[in-house]
Amino acid sequence: MKELQLIISAYYKNKSSNIKSALATVVKVDGSAYRRPGARMLVSESGQITGAISGGCLEGDALRKAQAVIFQNKSMLVTYDTTDEDDQKFGIGLGCNGIIQVLIEPLDYDDSSNPVLLLELASRKRVNSKILTVFSLIHSRSLQIGTVLFRQDEQEILSANLVDTALIKKLQNIVNQYDKNYSSVIELEGGQSLHVFVEVIKPSLQLILFGAGNDTIPLAQMAHILGWNLIVIDGRKQYATQERFPAASQIIVAPAIDVVKQLYIDANTVVLFMTHNFEYEVLVLSQLLSYDLPYIGILGPKKKTQKLFERLNSQGIVVNESNIFGPTGLDIGAEGSEEIALSILAEIKAVMSKRKPFSLREKSGPIHD
Repeated sequence: MKELQLIISAYYKNKSSNIKSALATVVKVDGSAYRRPGARMLVSESGQITGAISGGCLEGDALRKAQAVIFQNKSMLVTYDTTDEDDQKFGIGLGCNGIIQVLIEPLDYDDSSNPVLLLELASRKRVNSKILTVFSLIHSRSLQIGTVLFRQDEQEILSANLVDTALIKKLQNIVNQYDKNYSSVIELEGGQSLHVFVEVIKPSLQLILFGAGNDTIPLAQMAHILGWNLIVIDGRKQYATQERFPAASQIIVAPAIDVVKQLYIDANTVVLFMTHNFEYEVLVLSQLLSYDLPYIGILGPKKKTQKLFERLNSQGIVVNESNIFGPTGLDIGAEGSEEIALSILAEIKAVMSKRKPFSLREKSGPIHD
């Protein structure tokens, strides 16, 4: 999501300066590659790049092709085959061994349904969105249909350039029936030799951080680097300030009894307790237990978490411990607030990705599923 935010920002900067742009998107990968479908790179006619479609080995060639797309005002599908010895110059720096399909589309600033504006729409609400992109592998040198359909809740946007009613109906059927929580590529039936990249765009992870002490500042900074939406809460107004937490989207100063009712909590929201105030955390946790949160982290020793449970149990409150992580963080030998922040954020990412952390060298098969 952070990369997407940077691309949107660069798009508007180029538009305000009347600099033409193109968007390169990885739409299909077979085998091993540094980035997966959905990776993007915005290219300006002057050669400025925002985002990435690989670890650096494809960007130079994609830049030149994107500038050609801008000049010709014609979309292009580029195939990088790093399994082919003739193409190894593209992947040898990373040891890649895959086939990467990159769609490059010129951006029309007057088109309200251009790909970047659809991505911006997807990022505005805290709900999943779907974006459909159509491309042809067989006719890769021909004009590509490109990004044509956006769906978020009941809102649907079709590209004005899409006039094939039969294709529109097929795409609408796909988006109506697609119930997966992840992106995938579908081959269209009917002899058109077309593929559809169905991209599921989830809202950014929202981190509700209870505690505004000095030890939370590195964690807030790292969460910002990751592009997470940060809400900082504390009962002490001298600690919970915009000056101390400039990256926070919201800062709430409130007593424990009043704070939860002010929050919007969804499936991509996690909570972290770092208040060093036992009574505050007991009261807030008792209210949060009714929400289906995927992660609640509690800073401090295990005895503290057990004591919290005991207090709540004594009040007749049943605690489901499956989503509560106390002590919070992975066991990486962390010392100091920066390293502790690293261990906590890594655990949150693992939980949200439904992964059991281990060294990648122990994994058989490719890094990405």
